[in-house]
Amino acid sequence: MENKEVVKLINVSKRYYIGGSVYVDALIDVNISIKEGEIVIIMGPSGSGKTTLMNIMGTLDKPTSGRIIIDGVDVTDVDEDYLSRFRLEKLGFVFQQYNLVSQLTALENVMLPMLLTGKYTKDEAREKARLLLDLVGVAEFMNNKPSQLSGGQQQRVAIARALANDPSFIIMDEPTGSIDLASSFLILDLIRLLNKTIGVTFVIATHNMEVASIGSRIIYLRGGRVMQESDLARIKEEFSKLRVDRSAVIKSYLRILDIEEQRIMRLGEDISEIERKRKIMNDVIGDKD
Repeated sequence: MENKEVVKLINVSKRYYIGGSVYVDALIDVNISIKEGEIVIIMGPSGSGKTTLMNIMGTLDKPTSGRIIIDGVDVTDVDEDYLSRFRLEKLGFVFQQYNLVSQLTALENVMLPMLLTGKYTKDEAREKARLLLDLVGVAEFMNNKPSQLSGGQQQRVAIARALANDPSFIIMDEPTGSIDLASSFLILDLIRLLNKTIGVTFVIATHNMEVASIGSRIIYLRGGRVMQESDLARIKEEFSKLRVDRSAVIKSYLRILDIEEQRIMRLGEDISEIERKRKIMNDVIGDKD
């Protein structure tokens, strides 16, 4: 079965007026389709339109013309109240500077988006947050505040937070831009493993070729237009070896599915989606790639 489309941009343009008749065309007739399970890399020089494109995909900005469809919903003309809820439930964000709430612990940062939906009890949110932190390898720091964590640890917490509400896709803006090389490798491995084992869809803006090497597809922007992709086979091969414990990630996610099943049964809702995900995980366990 063909993977579903999680985001589609149709003839999207964005024009910023500087003053009077002076303007800048940040995006020009952009057509992009991203499917579930992809790691799509957005690359281009400064001023190419990457940030504008990411903001529009994340519903943080609106196009001057064109349509934005996310998970089958046309969000182009809906109001901000609707978009705020939509972002909370459908999208995950990981920023270069982490954007964690400094007054909250790592655990509380991950709990927050779940509690804001009103769909989780505090105990459910706490247990799922703990498991998500275990999934990304920083469970031992769950009671630390951001100032007590390294850059790489903060970015892992940010990834756990982005996963909290099972988003359709996760938007990342230079996810390794503020961390050291060793931490960067671990973050890239984690992204690849989350994509391969759990099927998380990522859209990543970067200047970094190491980050680009993990992509299933690269979209190049120049002057607000989408350019032709290039072949990164050599770099992909160089960064093909995993450094993250695959079995630990699978084990943590299966436990998360148990928590989700209990919550959904408590609410009297259909658990077929949980059963589908568990079947996928069992298939992954049998796959040694």
